[in-house]
Amino acid sequence: MTAARYVSLAVPLLAVLAAARLERRQHARAAALLAFVAAGIGIAALNEVARRTGWYAFAPVRGSYRGMPVDLWLGWAALWGPLPVLLRRFLPLPLAVGLLLWVDAVAMPALHPLVRLGPHWLVGEAVGLLAVALPAQLLGRYCADRRHLVARALLQVGVFAALVLWFVPTLAFEVGDGSWAGLTGLSASGLLVVAQVALLVAAPALAAVREFVVRGGGTPYPWDPPRRLVTTGPYAYVANPMQIGAAALVLLTAVVARSGSLVLAAGTAVAFAVAVAGPHEVHDLHLRYAEGWRAYRRQVRNWWPRWRPYRSGPPAVLWLDADCGPCGATWRFLARRQPVGLTIRPAVTHERVLWRAEYAGGDGHEERGVAAFARALEHLSLGWALVGWILRLPGVAWLAQLVTDAMIAPPHPAGPRGEGCPTPNSASWTAPSPPSASTASPGSPPAPSLPPPG
Repeated sequence: MTAARYVSLAVPLLAVLAAARLERRQHARAAALLAFVAAGIGIAALNEVARRTGWYAFAPVRGSYRGMPVDLWLGWAALWGPLPVLLRRFLPLPLAVGLLLWVDAVAMPALHPLVRLGPHWLVGEAVGLLAVALPAQLLGRYCADRRHLVARALLQVGVFAALVLWFVPTLAFEVGDGSWAGLTGLSASGLLVVAQVALLVAAPALAAVREFVVRGGGTPYPWDPPRRLVTTGPYAYVANPMQIGAAALVLLTAVVARSGSLVLAAGTAVAFAVAVAGPHEVHDLHLRYAEGWRAYRRQVRNWWPRWRPYRSGPPAVLWLDADCGPCGATWRFLARRQPVGLTIRPAVTHERVLWRAEYAGGDGHEERGVAAFARALEHLSLGWALVGWILRLPGVAWLAQLVTDAMIAPPHPAGPRGEGCPTPNSASWTAPSPPSASTASPGSPPAPSLPPPG
């Protein structure tokens, strides 16, 4: 069994090193590394499932992680992750997955008695290829070739979420204290509270990922970064929202699981971010963005957020229908809080007919409806910005827009040829007035020049 373990590790790693000589681009090699991480985490999760289903098991040997020999685990991850990514020019994805199936079908029976196959091990093999190897390949290939930005960002979020929320805690429980029983033993109401707290903690980090994608043209992975300096969204308040979110989620898990080792893991991650990753990031961003980066960091810090947002570049614009009661109330709500870097204008001044509120950032980014209002909240303060980030979460934004259209302000034309939205049924109802000149946001038109609401 010892020889089989050596071969299972050495052959895939030597093949990866040889394939790396064919791929000289640094970001492509980094993409292969990311595929290795994705495959490694996925194989660990697959092993947990296999232990319960009886697909396969491993002989009890030294140097195992939750029953799986570490050398076999690493070799398997190298085979399913970086090797086909580095050889992607010669191995199209269908051919690569087919070869992986063939290699496993030959190798796993040959590894007996180290690997003990159950009667349905081929089912586990198929599940592993579809749920682990295929996503790892898509992630690695998309990042290596800089294709499908949204897809590769979503895959990265999946890998990082599995790392932070499952793999790191499980590893900490394995070598230290704590267990998942602290979470699984909670009542339904307790689980709901934990889920809501986790959502609040994760919302800025998820909004930051989206900001990287839609406004920066990149992803959170250091070797697949945004192509433009991102200073909007959560980055208008703090320079490292993703690191804060990851550390906070690990600490939340530690509290629920009562794990001191997981607290230590969170502290180690923060220390690494401050002492190692931080200086590297500062150097890289200084080289790429020069004065823009220095001006930003003079105002925005790591780990300690601002209360009011940082402003850079031209102001954003929010168009609202001044003839619509809810829109007028929204205008007054925003203006009273003196938004930073936001101009509010009546929809009739827009060059085209608008059917919902519209937001246009100084960089040309646009949002409509509830998402536009959520964007406007980012210009107020940290508390309101958090509400905006939650509103823009997938699913939440759709539901909020559905409720708004049905119960508050249905889509209606407003603009050069628009007619405004209908007022409430009460004939005595009085529409809210636009903000006065003393409370209007910077750059908004004077109150007397606005069309009277209602």
